[in-house]
Amino acid sequence: MTDTTTAIPADAPLPRGPRWWRRFRLLPRPLRISTYVAVVVVLAIVAGLLTGVVLVRRSFPQTTGEVELPGLTGTAEVVRDDHGIPQIYADTTEDLMRAQGYVHAQERFYEMDVRRHATAGRLSEMFGAKTLETDAYVRTMGWRRVAEAEVPLLDPDTRVALDAYAQGVNAYLEDRSPSEIALEYTLLNAGGLGYVPEPWTAVDSLAWLKAMAWDLRGNMADEIDRSLTAAAVGRERTEQLWPAAPRGTRPVVRRGAVVDGVFEQDARTIGTRLPTRPAPFGPVTDELRSLAGTTRRMPSWLGRGDGIGSNGWVVSGRHTDTGKPILADDPHLGVSLPGVWMQVGLHCRTVGAACPYDVAGSSFSGVPGVIVGHNADIAWGLTNLESDTTDLYVERIAGDQWRHGDELKPLKVREETIEVADGDDVTITVRSTDHGPLVSDVADSIAEVAGNADKSRGRTTGGTTGRTTKGDEYAVALSWTALTPAPSADAILALDRAKDWTSFRAAAADLAAPAQNLVYADRAGHIGYQATGRVPIRKSGNDGRYPAAGWRPDNDWTGEYVPYDGLPSVLDPGEGFVVTANQRVVGPDYTYDLGDDFDRGYRSERIRELLGTQLAHGGTVSMDDVLATQLDDRNPLAPVLVPHLLRQRLDPTYDDDGQRLLRDWDHTQPAEGAQSAAAAYFNAVWRDLLRLTFDDELTGDQRADGGQRWIATVTDLLQRPDDPWWDDVTTDRVETRDDILRTALLEARDDLTSTLSPDPAEWTWGRLHRLELTGSTLGRADLAPVGRLLDRGGWDVGGGASAVDATGWDARRGFEVTTAPSMRMVVSLADLDDSRWVNLTGVSGHAFHPHYTDQTDLMVDGETLPWAFSEDAVRDAGEDVLRLVPAD
Repeated sequence: MTDTTTAIPADAPLPRGPRWWRRFRLLPRPLRISTYVAVVVVLAIVAGLLTGVVLVRRSFPQTTGEVELPGLTGTAEVVRDDHGIPQIYADTTEDLMRAQGYVHAQERFYEMDVRRHATAGRLSEMFGAKTLETDAYVRTMGWRRVAEAEVPLLDPDTRVALDAYAQGVNAYLEDRSPSEIALEYTLLNAGGLGYVPEPWTAVDSLAWLKAMAWDLRGNMADEIDRSLTAAAVGRERTEQLWPAAPRGTRPVVRRGAVVDGVFEQDARTIGTRLPTRPAPFGPVTDELRSLAGTTRRMPSWLGRGDGIGSNGWVVSGRHTDTGKPILADDPHLGVSLPGVWMQVGLHCRTVGAACPYDVAGSSFSGVPGVIVGHNADIAWGLTNLESDTTDLYVERIAGDQWRHGDELKPLKVREETIEVADGDDVTITVRSTDHGPLVSDVADSIAEVAGNADKSRGRTTGGTTGRTTKGDEYAVALSWTALTPAPSADAILALDRAKDWTSFRAAAADLAAPAQNLVYADRAGHIGYQATGRVPIRKSGNDGRYPAAGWRPDNDWTGEYVPYDGLPSVLDPGEGFVVTANQRVVGPDYTYDLGDDFDRGYRSERIRELLGTQLAHGGTVSMDDVLATQLDDRNPLAPVLVPHLLRQRLDPTYDDDGQRLLRDWDHTQPAEGAQSAAAAYFNAVWRDLLRLTFDDELTGDQRADGGQRWIATVTDLLQRPDDPWWDDVTTDRVETRDDILRTALLEARDDLTSTLSPDPAEWTWGRLHRLELTGSTLGRADLAPVGRLLDRGGWDVGGGASAVDATGWDARRGFEVTTAPSMRMVVSLADLDDSRWVNLTGVSGHAFHPHYTDQTDLMVDGETLPWAFSEDAVRDAGEDVLRLVPAD
């Protein structure tokens, strides 16, 4: 081998240059080459890091100094605290909303842009064929069309606010490249997309409200699941899986009745319920299964309607230590990054006709105003009403007509063309009956259509072939109150301006969808509750629990809704508090049918129990008491199931560490600590129990997810040890309750041994029950591994399904958190500056920004932030001030 090393004589003159360079030149050549390479690599890494820092930071918002904002008539100020929460001050409504639009765009425009594409059925323009099915579904429902039809229905003041807000958003976009707006645009355009955001419009804001209505739409998933379950096991056994609320569960409003069309909280009359008839789900089982799959494949951040709930309650001043009401609210939604809410304050420097706002709370980025919070006079919170606002109709289609009674009516038909990034356009045909769009036309194979667009010339006709009767095709139509235009946006700004109970109720009357429970308090000392939303009045043949025969006119909606004045409400109830947690709203004697798929009341009863404990013997409720109640993590099933588990006699050779843990368990579910191991074991047993009991007969999404309905179901089954549900039909023997319980105990022990540790002392609930936050559209699997840079995760979380601290998880898939409190707020009407709030993520939608997830640790640890409201408190808490000034 030839030695290529070049030696430099000791007496050779040193090379010219700096000392480090001269010493470097004296090194042997191979070593110099390696050093060259190392230096180049290091320089490349440094350059890459510097480039990355520049790319990441260039979209961060300016929070100090002065910025010209076209359209302003005066100066607006944005005061941000140490968590970046903005409080905006201006002199006119237009300037205030224009500034809010600018600030929302600074912090969250990418989120706003993605959501408006989602609500218009245009995601595929940004993300390609993988979102085609979602686009087809949204186009079929026509969310954007409905939003466009709502614009002329709005109050002129609302329209002014929407337009000013849009001007503020567009002022931020003007003269900014996509990479200066959000890092995600840099990642998208790195693949050659060449995407440039369009200007914002008022319709974009209205369409976003349709997405929230979809997320809180009511019982559509139950309607589908009931039908598919009945097709598998029969209707009688199906009804066992949708049990009524436990005996003694109290509704929100405990007395009152409708008198001459008006709900009177002290009246007592008897109403009626609608009769029912068998549902024709049999012929459309395949179509319903396809529809169920489509709805559950919609992006979680857009809303799937599963596992959604909220807690809201208010306590009268006669029961509080301040002598004034305390109001609490924590909506439970699917986890997302950024979170659905953005905290904000909107303050007119002089509150009057020209500028009537002095309000703070949680807003939707993309929508002007505050959705939930308080102003200078009142506070309000929201929980989902859980009323039945959707119905599925099985339609009989004959060519381009559909049957209704003795008539053949023409189908309404339109074509929708979906643009696909890096692919051919796809045109779908949307068909509708008088009941609504044929959602069964959105085929499971829609993504394949895009992939084979050249073969089909980019076109697929609606009407997946179903079973036929006398030549008719079956299809499924969706009736949903949110598909009828209504001025719901008026309610948002009217609530922000409300001054008392009368103006509050008048504002809530415009909230058509989603249907909500509103809890109320004011500084005069009043508390109250009002149900809102359009709830259809059905004809005698349809109870809304199963898909109805669309060809029978007696299954139709009447075209009328439960009158607003007839919806349950109460002012200053005798017991001194109101609790809403998605339970039944009113008793069985109520005149109208609001539906049957309410929460079974585990959270509401626990809140009432804790309030009762605090008020016992003349006690009072404090802010700290309310904050502690929001964190209550007691498992509602444990008192029922644990005694059965402890009675099981296991094989003597089995190590019964699990049962020993349960004997000392207090039924709480902390992420860590002395009780956490038992919580982990119990939840593992619960998951295995559900699988062993139901998976032999139920498949797919009809399997048990472990939510509140399944808690009620198993509670009932535990009283019937020989019920057929306990039997595993795949074996040769007949299993009973105790067989399943013993097996679940053993398998859960094995599960935790392999997942966590052989030593139960090392088990914790938090290690199983983790919170992972995924960046919308580009996280985890998308653009991996770059996309994963947008994700945040690894929080060990306590709580659980149907606990007051409602961190839901899906037993069909694992223990990871799927739904959680999206924010928490507690309002002191005695001193608004003493109020508290916290968000699931943070104000910022920019990955790597300090305020991206800076509130998540607080939320997970059960902490909250001070909620400054008065100008003195806001400015004392202010870290940054940005002045927005009129452009020349």
